[in-house]
Amino acid sequence: MAVKTRPLGCMLIWKAAGAASGELMLFGILGACKFFGKPLILPSNPSPHGSLYATRPGALPARFRRQRLLIIGCGDVGLRVVQALPARVRVMALTSSPERSAELRARGITPLRGNLDDPLSLQRLAGLAHRVLHLAPPPGEGWQDPRTLALTRALRRRRPPTGLVYGSTSGVYGDCQGAIATETRSTNPDTPRARRRIDAEAAVRFLGRSAGVRSSILRIPGIYAPDRVGGTPRARLEKGTPVLRAEDDVYTNHIHADDLARACIAALWRGRPQRIYNVNDDTALKMGDYFDLAADLYGLPHPPRIARDAAGGQLPLMLLSFMSESRRLDNTRLKRELGLRLRYPTVESGLRP
Repeated sequence: MAVKTRPLGCMLIWKAAGAASGELMLFGILGACKFFGKPLILPSNPSPHGSLYATRPGALPARFRRQRLLIIGCGDVGLRVVQALPARVRVMALTSSPERSAELRARGITPLRGNLDDPLSLQRLAGLAHRVLHLAPPPGEGWQDPRTLALTRALRRRRPPTGLVYGSTSGVYGDCQGAIATETRSTNPDTPRARRRIDAEAAVRFLGRSAGVRSSILRIPGIYAPDRVGGTPRARLEKGTPVLRAEDDVYTNHIHADDLARACIAALWRGRPQRIYNVNDDTALKMGDYFDLAADLYGLPHPPRIARDAAGGQLPLMLLSFMSESRRLDNTRLKRELGLRLRYPTVESGLRP
């Protein structure tokens, strides 16, 4: 006998199989299922596995719905993330440029018009995605990051996302004088750029604590990749840009863009709540040695070495700021908690043609 009530568009049929037993069959989107002598639990009824089903009657079980990822700042690294994701994840990206929409669509990404500098344009982002990847930089001046603040406020207007990953910078540690920096080390930003990142981290943490969002902060050093615009030191080597002499040199840290994209994905799905991760490779090189290594790989002359006192008159301010900080990042947490195995564990393996 067919039952008139048909949750999920299914049909229940009772087939007599003798005086002492019967066979209950469920036909529908889940296929034919048999239940012998056990209570039948339908999605519209209370279930011991509440997370498996949507609460709305007639909705598909959660495991049959596509996960939605929203990327804020979908540049080179964001596109690498999309390329590495499985097809079952639907990706949306915020863009303020109409010209960029066609490129995003061609890559299977749904463009969403909006601008981090216009908070009203961000209201449509509320409740759209299960997870958010925030890779957009702060403004170029000031001590705070109003962009991240506006984003976090918009995300909590409706149902907040399950997880949010923010791409920060290792510059928040400041000058460690060559010491090893773990994620538990106190921040000591020496530049306005790093202070703006600290402000953004605070906004992300507040969203996590107050709205129950599993937020992760990635502290990222220098990003490189041969197929990334400006992603190798070749141009500087060809110009003959000097580096500091050995006694004045500083430690630098690096991560290949592909490994960074994989770290973003790992943090989105496996990151612990309100957790910080250093995202760097295993290389421990000073800046001058890094450029010497690259020069050997490219068959170019080593860059000239100069004293720190002479660097101010020969190098741009941005490069000088990097030369004023020395630290060695520890990536143990990245490997143990996120389970990330680096494809390019050293800059030599990543820069090699």
